[in-house]
Order: sequence, then C-alpha cells, then structure tokens
Amino acid sequence: MTQTQITWIESAIVEDEVHMTIVEISQATRAPEELIMSWVSEGVLSPAGSSPEDWRFSGDSLKRARTAAHLAHDLELNTPGVALALDLLDEITRLRNQLLRENIA
Repeated sequence: MTQTQITWIESAIVEDEVHMTIVEISQATRAPEELIMSWVSEGVLSPAGSSPEDWRFSGDSLKRARTAAHLAHDLELNTPGVALALDLLDEITRLRNQLLRENIA
C-alpha cells in the first residue's frame, strides 16, 4: 500500500468520528447558518439533535454540505435544486456500485 492510500484510509476513519455544530459546519462550508438550516429542512442534511443549537453533523454530513455549498454557489441552485442534484448524485453512485458488484460476481 502506498503512502497516499494509507493517508486516505486514515482520513476516512477520522471523518466518521467528526461531530460538528451548525456554527462549525457553516464555517467549514462557508455557507450561512440560515442556508444550513434550509438544507436540513429540505432533507439535504440530517443532523443528530432536535434543534439547531443541539444539532451535530457527522463527517458524511460535512462532505454532503460541501457539495451542497458548491452546487448552490457555482450553479446558483436554490435549496430544492440542491436537494434534487444531491439525490441524483447519490443515485448515480448507487447504480455505479451496483454495476461494480454485478461485474465482480
């Protein structure tokens, strides 16, 4: 295994253990807290906790929020558009993984 592969594996493990507040995820994505709240309302992000003050976002949520921020900024998508685009990207990933499993079997 090369050094690059080892670094990637270690970073993937750390990401699963990350739990960020709305303030931290807002800073990490450079998206306003209000936008993060709208993504939660639209189902783009699913934090643990019952209110914005209690919300905790996982490493997977951080990755998804960064993608959402890029879609919103670069493509000027509104919140429903971001939600749709992320759903479509998830479906593409699921289908690619299914094809890989079928080709291996």
